Amino acid sequence: MTLVSQTELIAGAIAGKVVSFPTDTVPALAVKPKFANLIFQIKRRPANKPLILMAASLDDLFPYVSGTPLEFDIWQHIANKYFPGALTLVLPASDAVPNAINPTNSGTVGIRIPDNKTALKILSQTGVLATTSANLSGESPLTEMGQIAQTFPEVLVIKQEFTITGSGLPSTVVQWKENNWQILRQGSVQFSLSDT
Repeated sequence: MTLVSQTELIAGAIAGKVVSFPTDTVPALAVKPKFANLIFQIKRRPANKPLILMAASLDDLFPYVSGTPLEFDIWQHIANKYFPGALTLVLPASDAVPNAINPTNSGTVGIRIPDNKTALKILSQTGVLATTSANLSGESPLTEMGQIAQTFPEVLVIKQEFTITGSGLPSTVVQWKENNWQILRQGSVQFSLSDT
């Protein structure tokens, strides 16, 4: 079991280790994008399930997406309304997205800014992290940091004190496709298609 302080977790993440911390939904497994394959290995995750990119700001995330100036304006409008929050935007991926994030090469990437002070503090210092829920593939997301440390002994897991846990509900996932939004998963955020 590797329960660590926030400072140790941030240093580990910057060094390329897989870490776990709470978000506004369920706790995340997270790693620098170029090491995303590590998450697939420890979760035994199938390659057709991409990871999402999480960060503390849109300025950190937008280099990973590709679109027209008008599209960026639309995405910025939605992000300003819902971020930070439990909404994942699936957008066209730029060349900055490593293949390991989305091994099936769908040309898209999910981005999110979580509404959780601990997560935001970590992400503001690590930069963008590739993330997913903390569980073995096919099993329910783990919600306690101690459970995560037991299940994934190789992961740096933040100590529970002073951390605010999430809702336990998954994020709502919407994809920008053919100049409109499609709801891929309805989660805790009620996304309105009239927002565009």
